[in-house]
Amino acid sequence: MTEQATSPLAGVKRRIMRRGRPELYTEYATDQSLLNTPGKRSSTAVLLVIAVLAPFLLSRDLTSLLSTAFIFAIGAIGLNLVTGYAGQVSLGHAFFVGLGAFTAAFVGGPASGSLRGLGLDMWIWLPAAGLVAALVGFLVAPLAARVRGLYLAILTLGLVFIGEHLFKELRTFTGGPGVGRRAAPPVVFGFDLNARQTILGIELTGSQLYYLFSLLMLVLLAIGARNLARSKVGRAFAAVRDRDIAAEVMGVPLTRTKVLAFTVSSFYAGICGGLLAVTFGQPTPENFNLTLSVIFLAMILVGGVATISGAIIGAIVIQMLPRFVQWLSGYVPGISRSSQGGIVSVDQLEGILFGALIVLFLVIEPRGLFGLWLRIRNYWKAWPFSY
Repeated sequence: MTEQATSPLAGVKRRIMRRGRPELYTEYATDQSLLNTPGKRSSTAVLLVIAVLAPFLLSRDLTSLLSTAFIFAIGAIGLNLVTGYAGQVSLGHAFFVGLGAFTAAFVGGPASGSLRGLGLDMWIWLPAAGLVAALVGFLVAPLAARVRGLYLAILTLGLVFIGEHLFKELRTFTGGPGVGRRAAPPVVFGFDLNARQTILGIELTGSQLYYLFSLLMLVLLAIGARNLARSKVGRAFAAVRDRDIAAEVMGVPLTRTKVLAFTVSSFYAGICGGLLAVTFGQPTPENFNLTLSVIFLAMILVGGVATISGAIIGAIVIQMLPRFVQWLSGYVPGISRSSQGGIVSVDQLEGILFGALIVLFLVIEPRGLFGLWLRIRNYWKAWPFSY
């Protein structure tokens, strides 16, 4: 009787304390919620509104560049799950991205000449791209689970060269080296995402529509990855990453956890490849090489390892780097837009900045841009105190 009488007052007291102290948690469910503070909820809402309005305010070129960055962010999230959260260093991400791209082209593209194709709708070929990549990742994962560290990096590196060879030789599926094949058309139930459409009285161009679809896919997959990371499976990933022997002693199945991490990561890579093929228009086997794996690795290093937000930030920064260098060449003397003249060309400066970003963040801020944001946020929260 007493407990029932005091429970409403206890609830009011908790609400008052939460309003004055937003990070005071009285329940585990509140502490583990996806957006557990008013600041996170409001900032996420503002960022989503800005992202939705961006294609109506930016040029077509920048809109296409941002949609490509969103697609790369999906692949970076997948790599972060296996490398950042589970601690399994992978240099073979480009293989699974390419597998997803050519699976999508085969399932969604029509048969023409020597090329095979099924000509199915996007709601079939996009999940198929992720599932085929996940299946291959599931088959490869037991081998990768037997090694770790440098040996694991070399093993996954071999996947890139094997995949590049297969993509070049399986011409009936990929079109062969230097040629490739047309990407699957992004058509869902007769609705073309690359054509001008009128939705709710708003006329959208193909680039704007594909941007919004890429943003939607990124949000859905990012929420899925974030929920996975804060679940029991995510805690098992972190335990294996921090100390696999201790995790096994505590009852975490090492092989099963590593296989699951590789499988989920490969699924994200396959989805990324399927969408990326549409961006490329006609993907070739040369698109999915070691350089692409290094680009994905740079995204999570620059953005922040073991953070979903860091993978998204890193993907946007790395994709915007060429545009930044182009803009910089118009204001800084000595930067030439051609291979001749000037102190350094645009391509050379882009490569220098790309390598410098990786080195600087590894040495100065290993947690990436997200870790830098945490430092700034904690400083202002603790100001004027230093602790």
